[in-house]
Amino acid sequence: MRLGSGTFAACCVVIEVLGVALFLRGFFPAPVRSSSRTEHQAEPPAPEPSAGASSNWTKLPPPLFRKVVIMLIDGLRDDFVFGSKGVKYMPYTTYLVEKGASHSFVAEAKLPTVTMPRIKALMTGSLPGFIDVVRNLNSPALLEDNVITQAKAAGKRMIFYGDETWVKLFPKHFVEYDGTTSFFVSDYTEVDDNVTRHLDKVLQRGDWDVLILHYLGLDHIGHVSGPSSPLIGHKLREMDSILMKIHTSLLSEERETLVPNLLVLCGDHGMSETGGHGASSVEELNTALMLISSAFERKPGDIRRPKHVQQTDLAATLAIGLGLPIPANSVGSLLFPTVEGRPVREQLRFLHLNAVQLSKLLQENAPSYKKEPGFEQFKMSERLHGNWIRLYLEENNSEVLFNLGAKVRRQYLDALRTLSLSLSRQVAQYDIYSMLVGTVMVLEVLALLLLSIPQALNNKAELEVPLWSPVFSLLFYLTFLVLSALHVIVCTSAESSCYFCGLSWLTAGGVMVLISALLCAVMSALAEMFAGGKFLSKNPAHPKAQWSELDVLILLGTMGHMLSLGASSFIEEEHQTWYFLVNTLCLALCHEIYRNCFLRDDCEPQPCSHVEEGFVSTAAALRDRSTCCNVLEPHRVSKNPTALDTLRGYEKWMVLASPWVILTCCRLLRSLNQTGVQWAHRPDLGHWLASSDHKAELSVLAALSLIVIFALVQRRCSLTSKVAMALGLLGVYCYRAAIGNVLFPWQRDSKDISKPHNLPVLVFSLLIQTIMTKFIWKPLRHDAAEITIMHYWFGQAFFYFQGNSNNIATVDISAGFVGLDTYMEVPAVFLTAFATFAGPVLWASHLVSFLSSETSSGSALSHACFCYALICSFPVSAYIVLVTSLRYHLFIWSVFSPKLLYEGMHILITAAVCVFFTAMDQTNTQS
Repeated sequence: MRLGSGTFAACCVVIEVLGVALFLRGFFPAPVRSSSRTEHQAEPPAPEPSAGASSNWTKLPPPLFRKVVIMLIDGLRDDFVFGSKGVKYMPYTTYLVEKGASHSFVAEAKLPTVTMPRIKALMTGSLPGFIDVVRNLNSPALLEDNVITQAKAAGKRMIFYGDETWVKLFPKHFVEYDGTTSFFVSDYTEVDDNVTRHLDKVLQRGDWDVLILHYLGLDHIGHVSGPSSPLIGHKLREMDSILMKIHTSLLSEERETLVPNLLVLCGDHGMSETGGHGASSVEELNTALMLISSAFERKPGDIRRPKHVQQTDLAATLAIGLGLPIPANSVGSLLFPTVEGRPVREQLRFLHLNAVQLSKLLQENAPSYKKEPGFEQFKMSERLHGNWIRLYLEENNSEVLFNLGAKVRRQYLDALRTLSLSLSRQVAQYDIYSMLVGTVMVLEVLALLLLSIPQALNNKAELEVPLWSPVFSLLFYLTFLVLSALHVIVCTSAESSCYFCGLSWLTAGGVMVLISALLCAVMSALAEMFAGGKFLSKNPAHPKAQWSELDVLILLGTMGHMLSLGASSFIEEEHQTWYFLVNTLCLALCHEIYRNCFLRDDCEPQPCSHVEEGFVSTAAALRDRSTCCNVLEPHRVSKNPTALDTLRGYEKWMVLASPWVILTCCRLLRSLNQTGVQWAHRPDLGHWLASSDHKAELSVLAALSLIVIFALVQRRCSLTSKVAMALGLLGVYCYRAAIGNVLFPWQRDSKDISKPHNLPVLVFSLLIQTIMTKFIWKPLRHDAAEITIMHYWFGQAFFYFQGNSNNIATVDISAGFVGLDTYMEVPAVFLTAFATFAGPVLWASHLVSFLSSETSSGSALSHACFCYALICSFPVSAYIVLVTSLRYHLFIWSVFSPKLLYEGMHILITAAVCVFFTAMDQTNTQS
């Protein structure tokens, strides 16, 4: 079966996308779960332990608080409350921290630090899976045992105002609610006013038990302006006044009821130094947590410094405070200071309930749970607790009873700490079978692409795909039968859940047929290569052809980048790898230009010749040149002179200077946005432009950038297109001026929100593309394969020039709301993805445009599509293998997993690019 190179490559990448998707589904594990409580049917509480005596405490303790108000401020970093900003902008809160009836904590969130998983952690006490970072955009109903569901089952009346994520997670749980969208980040005023407007009425009412308020404005300011924006102080002052209003109302109510209430101030995650979140920096992980109640009255001189706890500890604490069962999947521990003022028997009862719940969860998720130190400590604590109960019921009030009670309390606290730690380590349960199947598919595709190089990059850009013969071969049927048998064995003997085993037999059988066919195709291509002696060479027609320096650089750069993915530091600072490769590529091009211009084949000096034809003959030479190329074609200096021989004075000097101009542009771009981890906090030109003091400079830069963009793009446009583009660019500036990003000359500065400082990135991208087209690719007559790889390298470099990194926190979700008045999921997701991967997409688009317009050969686009698919498949395949081997690495969730999501998105974009290549190739062929 004969296929064009582009069509073949597109099909391979589509199959690779399926393999990567299956691998991702298996890699991102399901957290530990309890099977003892389904559909939230609570088990009877564990009775109080006793040693030879009967205890009358067999039910859940009564609630400690009459009402609970949870005030969650999105993005509330710990230093916003306990640091200098808190002292300056939150005086009432600072008073409560230092002298009031409260307990303060620094609550450490776990990855991923985005809203939906953090709400789940707060209410369930469990550690959500990393894949929840994707589900954060559209939260499904939470079926896991949680405090909200337990409260509803107990007849608690709950009211909610704020982020609509809560309404999606807990549908039909609130007797009254008003949700606001959390993704329209340009709004930081109305989104909070819509919450506060309900407060006066609801605080005066007595028909509710739990009130939850989720304020989004602080997080939105962080996204658009960063944590150093003056707007942060204004928002913290607003939150402080709201906290004071709520606390004052609860205190006045307590004077009438004489029953304490509880006010919880917390954040879901922190905020990085750039304003984002989602990763593992200290600023993103550490959040403020305050528990405020008249039950926590402190004595004079009682200094309570914020203690470090886990965010998951809040679920158990709320359950105890409301008189509810602790959520079955909670891995958190009771915040003991909240019950420190209760009688000893009640303290031990609360600790025992928490320890029983954790020990049951450990038994269900750890086969060797009896050997766990936490379980042994729990059993010891329970025995001591029984002895204490016996002494207590004998009305023994001696010092022995007091000392034993203190010892039991310490034992329980140690057991809770150890059990919680053990369960947190058990949280990752990989679906190895699904990972293995996905890995095999990806590696088979890579092998097939590599073995197809000699045919795919020949003159006709066609290859014979050995499809039908393997399908009807004995090897195919044997492979399919072996895979089917393995599938049955694995799925029937697997103790844990497996996604691939959960698929229908028809779907699983189709995947096994595909794997068998790919294996047979690989074996057939391998046999044909060895039989014909066609090993990987730079040109199949000339096996003895030598590799040029540029070819060696491309090979070594690709291999070096693949190897660097195995180190966490290289992943965190991957932008440095691409900056180095692009700079080295420019130097290699400089060397090639100078050698072709000044040296003969025998390395003797030779002046550049000057002819009248100039660049007209250059373009003609490129169009007439044969495109019989391979991934690495032989250098053509000696037998096929480059078009440098046709250059005149101005054009010659432009060619000689072009690599240095590109290097200068790249250096300026590096100064625009600091990225990575080690130096991300350092000031850069982008921060300077984003400052409210430099809005005039930003406005001038934005206007000049739009003018340069018009000048660079309009060259090949018709008059109508030029007018449309000019109006469009003018509309871009007007839109940015309307929302306060930039200024018109007659306009006064009145707003301080996000700044579009990345327009120069687009300008430099277009400028570098223009320079390389006119002064490098045309004169040097690089083949389609080399041009494709250069486009890929520059696309990757521009991904980081934009300010992106392998850190989820650098994803600018505000870009998804340009031109939108309200949140619309599909346009917002598309705009965010396009803005994030604008660099690779624009360079891939330019590659199609260049090859379509500058070459007359019909095989150029097919060659480019094949090379693009091959060069993108290398890092994805290598990274999947590396991540599998490093799945128990210390930084697997903080470093390797975010990069895996980026690679998954990148291969999806590659598939779209290859399909676009193929469509353009078919259009050119038909025309």
